[in-house]
Amino acid sequence: MRPEPRDAPTPEAVASLQRRTLTVVVASQVLGGAGLAAGVTVGALLAQEMLGSDRLAGLPTMLFTLGSALAAFLVGRITQRAGRRVGLGLGFAAGGLGAVGVVVAAALGAVPLLLVSLFVYGAGTSTNLQARYAGTDLAAPDRRATAASVAMVSTTLGAVAGPNLVEPLGVLATSFGLPALAGPFLLAAVAFLAAGGTLFVFLRPDPFLVAKELAEAADGAVDGVVDGAPAGTDGAPDGARRTVPAGVVVGATVMVLTQIAMVAIMTMTPVHMRGHGHDLADVGLVIGIHVAAMFLPSLATGVLVDKVGRVPMAVASGVTLLLAGITGAVAPGDSMVLLVLSLALLGLGWNFGLIAGTALIVDATTPATRARTQGTVDVLIALAGAGGGAMSGVVMAGSSYATLALGGGVLSLLLIPVLFLTRRSAPSPA
Repeated sequence: MRPEPRDAPTPEAVASLQRRTLTVVVASQVLGGAGLAAGVTVGALLAQEMLGSDRLAGLPTMLFTLGSALAAFLVGRITQRAGRRVGLGLGFAAGGLGAVGVVVAAALGAVPLLLVSLFVYGAGTSTNLQARYAGTDLAAPDRRATAASVAMVSTTLGAVAGPNLVEPLGVLATSFGLPALAGPFLLAAVAFLAAGGTLFVFLRPDPFLVAKELAEAADGAVDGVVDGAPAGTDGAPDGARRTVPAGVVVGATVMVLTQIAMVAIMTMTPVHMRGHGHDLADVGLVIGIHVAAMFLPSLATGVLVDKVGRVPMAVASGVTLLLAGITGAVAPGDSMVLLVLSLALLGLGWNFGLIAGTALIVDATTPATRARTQGTVDVLIALAGAGGGAMSGVVMAGSSYATLALGGGVLSLLLIPVLFLTRRSAPSPA
């Protein structure tokens, strides 16, 4: 069954719907940003407290990024069939339920429940990231990065407020008889459920379904057949070998490498800081600035990606992440200034890479397969984050935070040779 069928809208109607879509996505992202901050800020500390081991402090990041991988896959498939409204709404709802489970696990001291709940909580973090694609569905080709950036920058308010509310949320949690570190997950539960509700109720007409209708009308599609080939084959005849577009490969590689570098360093920074005598307020400040750097520059980044180009901004991502790693490696453990600078550069480099990579993916796909491809790519991003989070604790326990930070920065330089592929084979925006 095909949901929400309608006649092909006029260009004026499409422009109006794009503005409405961005408004709804902005509202949901403000809420979703507050939800994702909980795992980033206190996930490792909660695991350290409940498991009693620094070596396992990266486990929460691994779990909720593995959960986000599964969610990215499912949300992409659901969206391809039923649209953004249903896919994103269900993803946020699952994340909210996972946050509730984390709170209950912390209250009961139940480690197995904590691990399962962190896995489910990952659905919210993945969905928050996938919402950026909703802003691009009806955007003009030369405005795709800018449209994605609007969705991302709106995450800033909630994502920055969350880490800086760690202490008052901790007080609230203890007033309910809960561990202080469960406080941010109380906020996450409310925020994710509210974000999902906002999208499910207000994202009508669904922008992805409208984009599919427009593409089918332009290609002369009839009853799921595009240019004489079954829908979903990208126009390739039956039996033809389908290849992944080079732009998808390059865009995915950019986002995967930036995710590994960012997650590995970010995950262990709170543990590193607590080991050098910093309190939760200091941790919240550093992570809050980091998250602000991840999302706040998005509008400027989106314009640069559209105007300067996808490849130059991806190169800038690799260089910025290297600077972040070097700064973190040389920073004394008690230096708030250098830790703030390192984490700010880390967030900015990730921002450059994610928006450039997102634009490359959208440029290289069509609505017939776009949401499914986007979901698959976000699975790879989530798995990369899981690997980075899991290995970060092992590297830090076996060596030092400086080694971890420098290693993450050097890894990001692998972006540059990969990007040469785009010079020959990545398609132009269309």
